[in-house]
Amino acid sequence: MSAAPSAVVTGAPDLPRQDEVLTGPALAFLGELHTAFAGRRAELLRHRAARRAQIARTATLDFLPETAAVREGDWRVAECPPALLDRRVEITGPTDRRMTVNALNSGARIWLADFEDASAPTWENVVLGQLNLMDAYARRIDFTAPGGKTYALRPDAELATVVTRPRGWHLDERHLTVGGEPVPGALVDFGLYFFHNARGLIEAGKGPYFYLPKTESHREARLWNDVFVLAQDRLGIARGTVRATVLIETITAAFEMDEILYELREHAAGLNAGRWDYLFSIVKNFRDAGPRYVLPDRNAVTMTAPFMRAYTELLVRTCHRRGAHAIGGMAAFIPSRRDPQVNKVALEKVRADKDREAADGFDGSWVAHPDLVAVARESFDAVLGERPHQKHRLREDVVVTAAQLLAVDSLAAAPTCAGLRNAVAVGIRYIEAWLRGSGAVAIFNLMEDAATAEISRSQIWQWINADVVLEDGAVVTAELVRSLAAAELDAIRAESGDEAFAAGAWQRAHDLLLRVSLDEVYVDFLTLPAYELLD
Repeated sequence: MSAAPSAVVTGAPDLPRQDEVLTGPALAFLGELHTAFAGRRAELLRHRAARRAQIARTATLDFLPETAAVREGDWRVAECPPALLDRRVEITGPTDRRMTVNALNSGARIWLADFEDASAPTWENVVLGQLNLMDAYARRIDFTAPGGKTYALRPDAELATVVTRPRGWHLDERHLTVGGEPVPGALVDFGLYFFHNARGLIEAGKGPYFYLPKTESHREARLWNDVFVLAQDRLGIARGTVRATVLIETITAAFEMDEILYELREHAAGLNAGRWDYLFSIVKNFRDAGPRYVLPDRNAVTMTAPFMRAYTELLVRTCHRRGAHAIGGMAAFIPSRRDPQVNKVALEKVRADKDREAADGFDGSWVAHPDLVAVARESFDAVLGERPHQKHRLREDVVVTAAQLLAVDSLAAAPTCAGLRNAVAVGIRYIEAWLRGSGAVAIFNLMEDAATAEISRSQIWQWINADVVLEDGAVVTAELVRSLAAAELDAIRAESGDEAFAAGAWQRAHDLLLRVSLDEVYVDFLTLPAYELLD
């Protein structure tokens, strides 16, 4: 059998020290992953489209009858490695040099090093993000900001355990090809990280740990499991060394939690309640299913909504029954070091969110800012004490039906004028930052990433196509959205000044938001057309 061709760098700018990441053996490893799995990945993307078409026909979902034996069976995932035993606070953020230092120093138990929603996949972010992690493990990373402030790892301090999140299956990496075909971004991010760091992490008493995003079915989890097996075999690493936490952030995955853990059971670490992508997935999948599935303003959908409670409580019950960690989601509120009132509100909101998660049985949760680590720790310390988790809480009191997971119409709130304006404003402002290479952006005192931007543009699309009537009697139309977008662009120009406005990507962001919000054909992810606009 002939060796698989290596991946080839295609049309990419040269970056400093990129040869340390894009070595010949590393590119050969990516080539093998692509050859072995790209075809199956394409098939699974076709399966996604077929399932979405079925939802469009039936306007419903249910637990899979063919996997009932898995849901009813008595099995558990592999025992948790010591480095992942206590996950009470996890900080998430992109892998730029400053964030790498801050996250590792933050005091959080885990850092989600993000190549996905918190990172725009510029070539620089993809390659230098890998380099930053390699440097961090060698304790040779530091950073000096333009103003002169320096960042460095605390000497001899215990650093956060890294769990890396590669891109979702839907994204390609156009600058790495095999046989002229782009390598799936997921395989690039996983492959480079695993190849360069797995052995060193094992020697340090940790391991190659991953968060798996945008998973829509247990078949996709099976593909990841096969990727892990091949990767471990090729590097001579024991099977089961890789550990994966799956984000349950699609409505279809919520109906397959048991099955996803089962497919990954040798490599499974837990599930995470990815709340923002979850809302996006509901809107996306049921966008044309009638008024029953029309969500109100994004900020009106809290985690206490009945259908969100059903989702999170089912996640905790499923995880603990199978011996896996249940990890809570990210509260979008961020603190302010300049505005005491904004800071007070943010801390109160985050504390209430983490208190609820800890009381519900979650073993840990996410924050997006170092100043929130202590807040989340206090919430979980109060419940966990000295215990590393609360898997003993089996939540056998929880019984969740398909109807409860789909009860979007249980909310009393409705779409508002302010909500529509906010969706337009957030969409333009986030996309502009993304096109400049920033994937995690503070907007209106909330941390926005690709998931929250997806909610904004998807709700605009749904409200237009559902002829939603706002509280002032206005019908949401394409013309109304265009006028709001034009007004927002004028407001941004006024607040930033002509020179700064011209230097940004504001017009392109405005045009892309309107394209993905108003086009008759709904694009599955705004990052697909946005990627074509990245420099």
